[in-house]
Amino acid sequence: MLGVRVTKRLGEFGLDAAFRGPESGVTVLFGASGAGKSAVLSCIAGAIKPSSGRIILGERVLFDSNGRINVPMERRRIGWVFQDARLFPHLTVEKNLRFGQRRAGAGPIGFDEVTAVLGIEDLLKRRPRDLSGGERQRIGLGRALLSQPSLLLMDEPLAALDAPRKAEILPFLERLKHAFALPIIYVTHSLAEAVRLGDRMVVMEQGKVIAEGPLAEIVSRPDLPLVTNRNEVGAVLEAEVAGVDGGLTLLKVGAWEVRVPKLAKAPGDRVRVYVLARDVMLARERPRRISARNVLKGTIKLLTAQEDGAVLVVLEQAGVTLLSSVTADAVSALELQPGQDVWAIVKSVAIEGAAGGLLALEA
Repeated sequence: MLGVRVTKRLGEFGLDAAFRGPESGVTVLFGASGAGKSAVLSCIAGAIKPSSGRIILGERVLFDSNGRINVPMERRRIGWVFQDARLFPHLTVEKNLRFGQRRAGAGPIGFDEVTAVLGIEDLLKRRPRDLSGGERQRIGLGRALLSQPSLLLMDEPLAALDAPRKAEILPFLERLKHAFALPIIYVTHSLAEAVRLGDRMVVMEQGKVIAEGPLAEIVSRPDLPLVTNRNEVGAVLEAEVAGVDGGLTLLKVGAWEVRVPKLAKAPGDRVRVYVLARDVMLARERPRRISARNVLKGTIKLLTAQEDGAVLVVLEQAGVTLLSSVTADAVSALELQPGQDVWAIVKSVAIEGAAGGLLALEA
């Protein structure tokens, strides 16, 4: 378990943040630029000494202002991955990786395992100048892992990459998440990355934590405008592959059956999909003979007026939440109100296309 409670004055900026992270999995630190996300990482890593607070990692106290404990950065056993991989240009890939391993000594994370998970076995003899941006980031990840960390910090590792390089490295980040039982703090302002990789989400604003909890729960909250903008607000659905139906993959999501474009998954596999609120239509009666393959019955839990005049409708069925963004005129015409049963209509292709098509993936 990671526990963080820190305060720090950095010029005109004041950091006063507290949150907890699990023993494994990815905790996404999310917020606008300047929210204090990187400052929190620096405090955890030991690069910045907080003015007050306490940082614990498992049973180890890394910082405690009351107890005057401040473990030096090099003894915290924390791997730190930046936007820039920061490789040694004069060393080969293998020597860059071995550098982290030599400093840490023997540990449970092996060289062959890391190179296999990150797919870098064929790059070992190259030098950084001969690598793509995505390849360099994978080497940086490998070096951090081979330092035998108890915690991995990732500070917007994809921010400096173009879209093709991001698409290249994201599958490796997913493999890393499942292959190593490490807690990971992942800083990003990309909702697509957060939904694809995260398990928990911590939302920051002006140096403070304003929300934390399971990622699906936080992303679906209509009262957190920093988490999503008008075009990105939606619901994360954890699903199980049930089979194939008419060339589409059939997913079981609570009491719902959801059809998405065919996935290379077997029945029983767990996947995660993200359904944008703007792609969900509502009807008071079940529609017939329409092209949309997903017609889902739900109960209106909440209606929330948005700043742009739209209304966000929160639907629920057997504990699963779905969001729909409609006009105030539609709310009036359909006489929508909490407690009412409605039908949500979602095109299969809309689910595939959400946030750049990144969100039908292994959970």
